[in-house]
Amino acid sequence: MVGWFEIPVNDMDRAKAFYETVFKVEIKDVEFDGLKMGWFPDNNGGYGATGTLIKQSSYIPSKEGTLVYFMSNDVKIELDRVEAAGGKLGLEKTKISDENGFMGVFIDTEGNRVALHSEV
Repeated sequence: MVGWFEIPVNDMDRAKAFYETVFKVEIKDVEFDGLKMGWFPDNNGGYGATGTLIKQSSYIPSKEGTLVYFMSNDVKIELDRVEAAGGKLGLEKTKISDENGFMGVFIDTEGNRVALHSEV
């Protein structure tokens, strides 16, 4: 049911570098009337929503509140890149259940708590 997500940032360049390093993707700069955004790539019609990094005074990075889960082939891959990219590990790869796979959590360079999910 999710169609879009927005992750607040204080420093767009720093946040882009972090997410590009962790996920090995290119984030596209987009600006709407002074609102700075960094769009994540779409998933080419695959399952899941896409979204953006966003810099605007009403968007405040936080470890509390809504938790966004990024899909992964194996959460350990991205978790292993977090600290070198400037973030912090929040929860190592953890089994949810046989039916629901694995999860992990990290804190990005902006102070947001973000999660990962994989089947293996």
